Amino acid sequence: MSSTNPLADRLARATPAPLAQRMRGLSDRSIAWIFIGPTMLLLLAINIFPLIWTVKLSFTNFRANRPNASPVDVGIDNYVSVLTDPDVWAAMQTTAHFVFWTIFLQTLIGFALAYLIDRKFRGHGFWTTLILIPMMLSPAVVGNFWAFLYQPQTGLFNAIASFLSGASPSSFSMLGEVPLAPWAIVIVDVWMWTPYVMLICLAGLRSIPDYIYEAAEVDRASKWRQFWSITLPMVLPFIMLAVLFRGIENFKMFDMVNLLTSGGPGSTTEVASITLKREAFEKWRTGYSSAFAIILFVAVFGLANIYVKALNHIKNR
Repeated sequence: MSSTNPLADRLARATPAPLAQRMRGLSDRSIAWIFIGPTMLLLLAINIFPLIWTVKLSFTNFRANRPNASPVDVGIDNYVSVLTDPDVWAAMQTTAHFVFWTIFLQTLIGFALAYLIDRKFRGHGFWTTLILIPMMLSPAVVGNFWAFLYQPQTGLFNAIASFLSGASPSSFSMLGEVPLAPWAIVIVDVWMWTPYVMLICLAGLRSIPDYIYEAAEVDRASKWRQFWSITLPMVLPFIMLAVLFRGIENFKMFDMVNLLTSGGPGSTTEVASITLKREAFEKWRTGYSSAFAIILFVAVFGLANIYVKALNHIKNR
Protein backbone atom coordinates (compact mmCIF):
# COMPACT_ATOMS: atom_id res chain seq x y z
CA MET A 1 0.00 0.00 0.00
CA SER A 2 1.57 3.30 -1.10
CA SER A 3 1.90 6.26 1.22
CA THR A 4 -0.35 9.27 0.76
CA ASN A 5 2.43 11.61 1.87
CA PRO A 6 4.33 12.84 -1.24
CA LEU A 7 7.14 14.41 0.81
CA ALA A 8 7.74 11.15 2.64
CA ASP A 9 7.73 9.28 -0.68
CA ARG A 10 10.38 11.58 -2.16
CA LEU A 11 12.58 11.21 0.90
CA ALA A 12 12.10 7.46 0.91
CA ARG A 13 13.17 7.10 -2.73
CA ALA A 14 16.38 9.00 -1.95
CA THR A 15 17.29 6.80 1.03
CA PRO A 16 18.48 3.19 1.35
CA ALA A 17 15.76 0.54 1.21
CA PRO A 18 15.71 -0.42 4.94
CA LEU A 19 15.44 3.20 5.96
CA ALA A 20 12.97 3.97 3.16
CA GLN A 21 10.33 1.69 4.63
CA ARG A 22 10.50 3.58 7.91
CA MET A 23 10.40 6.96 6.18
CA ARG A 24 7.17 6.14 4.35
CA GLY A 25 5.30 5.96 7.61
CA LEU A 26 6.48 9.34 8.91
CA SER A 27 4.28 12.42 8.96
CA ASP A 28 5.38 15.87 7.82
CA ARG A 29 5.71 16.92 11.47
CA SER A 30 8.01 14.00 12.24
CA ILE A 31 10.18 14.75 9.22
CA ALA A 32 10.40 18.40 10.24
CA TRP A 33 11.56 17.40 13.74
CA ILE A 34 14.21 15.13 12.22
CA PHE A 35 15.71 18.10 10.40
CA ILE A 36 15.47 20.74 13.13
CA GLY A 37 16.14 18.42 16.07
CA PRO A 38 19.98 18.43 15.83
CA THR A 39 20.03 22.21 15.48
CA MET A 40 17.80 22.65 18.53
CA LEU A 41 19.97 20.29 20.56
CA LEU A 42 23.07 22.25 19.55
CA LEU A 43 21.46 25.55 20.52
CA LEU A 44 20.38 24.13 23.86
CA ALA A 45 23.91 22.87 24.50
CA ILE A 46 25.41 26.25 23.63
CA ASN A 47 22.92 28.37 25.59
CA ILE A 48 21.34 26.32 28.37
CA PHE A 49 24.38 24.42 29.65
CA PRO A 50 26.56 27.55 30.16
CA LEU A 51 23.65 29.24 31.95
CA ILE A 52 23.17 26.30 34.32
CA TRP A 53 26.94 26.09 34.90
CA THR A 54 27.10 29.82 35.64
CA VAL A 55 24.27 29.53 38.16
CA LYS A 56 26.12 26.67 39.86
CA LEU A 57 29.39 28.62 40.01
CA SER A 58 27.64 31.69 41.43
CA PHE A 59 27.08 29.85 44.70
CA THR A 60 30.77 28.96 45.11
CA ASN A 61 34.11 30.72 45.60
CA PHE A 62 35.54 29.12 42.46
CA ARG A 63 38.43 30.89 40.71
CA ALA A 64 39.21 30.07 37.07
CA ASN A 65 42.96 30.66 37.62
CA ARG A 66 42.92 27.88 40.25
CA PRO A 67 41.01 25.11 38.46
CA ASN A 68 42.49 22.36 40.63
CA ALA A 69 41.29 23.91 43.89
CA SER A 70 38.04 22.47 45.19
CA PRO A 71 35.34 25.17 45.18
CA VAL A 72 33.53 25.83 48.44
CA ASP A 73 29.80 26.52 48.55
CA VAL A 74 29.17 30.00 49.91
CA GLY A 75 25.40 30.15 49.47
CA ILE A 76 24.10 33.57 48.49
CA ASP A 77 27.18 35.42 49.75
CA ASN A 78 28.25 36.31 46.21
CA TYR A 79 24.86 37.82 45.43
CA VAL A 80 24.89 39.81 48.65
CA SER A 81 28.41 41.04 47.89
CA VAL A 82 27.41 42.15 44.39
CA LEU A 83 24.28 43.97 45.54
CA THR A 84 26.16 45.77 48.32
CA ASP A 85 29.28 46.64 46.33
CA PRO A 86 29.47 50.43 45.72
CA ASP A 87 31.65 49.87 42.64
CA VAL A 88 28.91 47.75 41.09
CA TRP A 89 26.29 50.42 41.73
CA ALA A 90 28.59 53.06 40.26
CA ALA A 91 28.97 50.91 37.14
CA MET A 92 25.19 50.48 36.96
CA GLN A 93 24.72 54.25 37.15
CA THR A 94 27.23 54.71 34.33
CA THR A 95 25.39 52.06 32.32
CA ALA A 96 22.04 53.76 32.96
CA HIS A 97 23.47 57.11 31.81
CA PHE A 98 24.84 55.51 28.65
CA VAL A 99 21.64 53.58 27.85
CA PHE A 100 19.32 56.56 28.46
CA TRP A 101 21.17 59.11 26.34
CA THR A 102 22.00 56.77 23.48
CA ILE A 103 18.41 55.53 23.20
CA PHE A 104 16.99 59.04 23.53
CA LEU A 105 19.24 60.50 20.82
CA GLN A 106 19.00 57.49 18.51
CA THR A 107 15.21 57.50 18.71
CA LEU A 108 14.92 61.24 18.18
CA ILE A 109 17.40 61.46 15.30
CA GLY A 110 16.39 58.11 13.78
CA PHE A 111 12.71 59.02 13.64
CA ALA A 112 13.50 62.46 12.21
CA LEU A 113 15.64 60.90 9.46
CA ALA A 114 12.97 58.30 8.70
CA TYR A 115 10.30 61.00 8.50
CA LEU A 116 12.41 63.02 6.06
CA ILE A 117 13.31 60.03 3.88
CA ASP A 118 9.68 58.94 3.79
CA ARG A 119 8.93 62.18 1.91
CA LYS A 120 10.67 60.53 -1.08
CA PHE A 121 12.52 63.61 -2.22
CA ARG A 122 14.91 63.53 -5.14
CA GLY A 123 17.95 61.39 -4.35
CA HIS A 124 16.42 59.90 -1.19
CA GLY A 125 17.72 56.43 -2.18
CA PHE A 126 21.31 57.67 -2.29
CA TRP A 127 21.04 59.42 1.07
CA THR A 128 19.39 56.39 2.64
CA THR A 129 22.30 54.18 1.53
CA LEU A 130 24.82 56.72 2.79
CA ILE A 131 23.14 56.94 6.20
CA LEU A 132 23.12 53.14 6.57
CA ILE A 133 26.89 52.77 6.15
CA PRO A 134 27.84 53.14 9.87
CA MET A 135 25.68 50.23 11.04
CA MET A 136 27.29 47.96 8.43
CA LEU A 137 30.75 48.40 9.96
CA SER A 138 32.32 46.22 12.62
CA PRO A 139 32.36 47.70 16.17
CA ALA A 140 36.12 47.11 16.24
CA VAL A 141 36.54 49.18 13.08
CA VAL A 142 34.26 51.91 14.42
CA GLY A 143 36.07 52.00 17.76
CA ASN A 144 39.50 52.38 16.18
CA PHE A 145 38.18 54.87 13.64
CA TRP A 146 36.70 57.15 16.30
CA ALA A 147 39.74 56.78 18.55
CA PHE A 148 41.71 58.35 15.71
CA LEU A 149 39.07 61.07 15.19
CA TYR A 150 39.22 61.93 18.91
CA GLN A 151 43.00 62.48 18.93
CA PRO A 152 43.63 65.98 20.35
CA GLN A 153 46.46 66.88 17.95
CA THR A 154 45.47 65.26 14.67
CA GLY A 155 41.83 64.23 15.13
CA LEU A 156 39.13 65.66 12.87
CA PHE A 157 36.65 65.94 15.76
CA ASN A 158 38.85 68.33 17.73
CA ALA A 159 39.58 70.32 14.56
CA ILE A 160 35.84 70.81 13.88
CA ALA A 161 35.16 71.67 17.54
CA SER A 162 38.03 74.16 17.45
CA PHE A 163 36.65 75.78 14.28
CA LEU A 164 33.19 76.16 15.83
CA SER A 165 34.29 77.28 19.31
CA GLY A 166 37.59 79.01 18.69
CA ALA A 167 39.38 76.90 21.30
CA SER A 168 42.69 75.23 20.58
CA PRO A 169 42.34 71.64 19.27
CA SER A 170 44.85 70.39 21.85
CA SER A 171 43.10 72.13 24.76
CA PHE A 172 40.75 69.22 25.40
CA SER A 173 40.64 65.44 24.98
CA MET A 174 37.31 63.71 24.47
CA LEU A 175 38.62 60.36 25.70
CA GLY A 176 40.97 61.64 28.40
CA GLU A 177 38.82 64.07 30.40
CA VAL A 178 36.26 62.97 32.98
CA PRO A 179 33.38 65.27 31.89
CA LEU A 180 33.83 64.49 28.18
CA ALA A 181 34.60 60.76 28.06
CA PRO A 182 31.02 59.52 28.71
CA TRP A 183 29.69 61.77 25.96
CA ALA A 184 32.41 60.59 23.59
CA ILE A 185 31.05 57.04 23.94
CA VAL A 186 27.48 58.25 23.49
CA ILE A 187 28.39 60.12 20.28
CA VAL A 188 30.02 57.05 18.74
CA ASP A 189 27.12 54.73 19.57
CA VAL A 190 24.56 57.24 18.29
CA TRP A 191 26.53 57.67 15.07
CA MET A 192 26.71 53.91 14.52
CA TRP A 193 23.21 52.75 15.48
CA THR A 194 20.89 55.64 14.62
CA PRO A 195 20.50 54.15 11.09
CA TYR A 196 19.14 50.96 12.67
CA VAL A 197 16.43 52.91 14.49
CA MET A 198 15.78 54.87 11.31
CA LEU A 199 15.10 51.66 9.35
CA ILE A 200 12.57 50.41 11.89
CA CYS A 201 10.82 53.79 12.03
CA LEU A 202 10.83 53.97 8.22
CA ALA A 203 9.14 50.56 8.07
CA GLY A 204 6.48 51.89 10.43
CA LEU A 205 5.92 55.01 8.33
CA ARG A 206 5.65 53.00 5.12
CA SER A 207 3.06 50.69 6.75
CA ILE A 208 0.54 53.52 7.24
CA PRO A 209 -2.13 53.32 4.47
CA ASP A 210 -2.43 56.40 2.25
CA TYR A 211 -6.21 56.45 2.52
CA ILE A 212 -5.98 57.47 6.17
CA TYR A 213 -4.14 60.64 5.22
CA GLU A 214 -6.55 61.21 2.34
CA ALA A 215 -9.49 60.99 4.73
CA ALA A 216 -7.76 63.43 7.09
CA GLU A 217 -7.24 65.89 4.24
CA VAL A 218 -10.92 65.64 3.33
CA ASP A 219 -11.68 66.57 6.96
CA ARG A 220 -9.27 69.51 6.51
CA ALA A 221 -6.86 68.28 9.17
CA SER A 222 -3.59 70.22 9.20
CA LYS A 223 -0.23 68.52 8.68
CA TRP A 224 0.50 69.02 12.37
CA ARG A 225 -2.79 67.36 13.36
CA GLN A 226 -2.12 64.48 10.94
CA PHE A 227 1.29 63.95 12.52
CA TRP A 228 0.00 63.85 16.10
CA SER A 229 -3.24 61.95 15.41
CA ILE A 230 -2.14 59.52 12.66
CA THR A 231 1.60 59.29 12.10
CA LEU A 232 2.94 59.21 15.66
CA PRO A 233 0.31 56.82 17.15
CA MET A 234 0.68 54.33 14.29
CA VAL A 235 4.48 54.43 14.32
CA LEU A 236 4.72 54.27 18.12
CA PRO A 237 4.83 50.41 18.29
CA PHE A 238 7.77 50.45 15.83
CA ILE A 239 9.55 53.11 17.87
CA MET A 240 9.04 51.09 21.04
CA LEU A 241 10.37 48.00 19.29
CA ALA A 242 13.51 49.88 18.26
CA VAL A 243 13.93 51.13 21.84
CA LEU A 244 13.63 47.56 23.13
CA PHE A 245 16.29 46.20 20.77
CA ARG A 246 18.72 49.04 21.35
CA GLY A 247 18.12 49.05 25.10
CA ILE A 248 19.05 45.37 25.42
CA GLU A 249 22.12 45.79 23.22
CA ASN A 250 23.35 48.94 24.98
CA PHE A 251 22.81 47.50 28.44
CA LYS A 252 25.40 44.82 27.63
CA MET A 253 27.67 47.13 25.59
CA PHE A 254 31.30 46.10 25.91
CA ASP A 255 33.36 46.22 22.72
CA MET A 256 32.87 49.90 21.91
CA VAL A 257 33.68 51.11 25.42
CA ASN A 258 36.59 48.70 25.78
CA LEU A 259 38.17 49.86 22.52
CA LEU A 260 37.75 53.58 23.16
CA THR A 261 38.42 54.05 26.87
CA SER A 262 38.64 50.64 28.60
CA GLY A 263 36.44 52.17 31.28
CA GLY A 264 38.62 55.24 31.83
CA PRO A 265 39.65 57.83 32.65
CA GLY A 266 39.56 56.31 36.10
CA SER A 267 36.20 54.56 36.16
CA THR A 268 34.22 57.30 34.42
CA THR A 269 33.07 55.11 31.54
CA GLU A 270 33.20 51.77 33.34
CA VAL A 271 29.86 50.23 32.41
CA ALA A 272 28.58 47.01 33.97
CA SER A 273 30.10 44.77 31.30
CA ILE A 274 33.56 46.27 31.87
CA THR A 275 33.24 45.69 35.62
CA LEU A 276 32.14 42.11 34.96
CA LYS A 277 35.15 41.52 32.71
CA ARG A 278 37.57 42.87 35.31
CA GLU A 279 36.08 40.74 38.08
CA ALA A 280 36.14 37.61 35.92
CA PHE A 281 39.41 37.91 33.96
CA GLU A 282 41.60 40.32 35.94
CA LYS A 283 40.71 39.56 39.56
CA TRP A 284 39.67 35.97 38.71
CA ARG A 285 36.68 36.07 41.08
CA THR A 286 34.75 33.58 38.95
CA GLY A 287 32.03 32.81 41.50
CA TYR A 288 31.48 36.50 42.23
CA SER A 289 31.40 37.43 38.54
CA SER A 290 28.98 34.56 37.84
CA ALA A 291 26.60 35.97 40.42
CA PHE A 292 27.02 39.42 38.86
CA ALA A 293 26.22 37.99 35.41
CA ILE A 294 23.08 36.26 36.72
CA ILE A 295 21.90 39.49 38.34
CA LEU A 296 22.42 41.39 35.07
CA PHE A 297 20.57 38.68 33.15
CA VAL A 298 17.61 38.73 35.53
CA ALA A 299 17.49 42.54 35.46
CA VAL A 300 17.51 42.73 31.65
CA PHE A 301 15.06 39.83 31.30
CA GLY A 302 12.65 41.31 33.84
CA LEU A 303 12.73 44.82 32.42
CA ALA A 304 12.34 43.48 28.88
CA ASN A 305 9.27 41.45 29.89
CA ILE A 306 7.65 44.49 31.49
CA TYR A 307 8.44 46.55 28.42
CA VAL A 308 7.02 43.90 26.05
CA LYS A 309 3.75 43.88 28.00
CA ALA A 310 3.56 47.66 27.62
CA LEU A 311 4.33 47.30 23.91
CA ASN A 312 1.56 44.73 23.47
CA HIS A 313 -0.83 47.05 25.29
CA ILE A 314 0.05 49.88 22.90
CA LYS A 315 -0.38 47.63 19.85
CA ASN A 316 -3.80 46.38 21.00
CA ARG A 317 -5.26 49.82 21.65
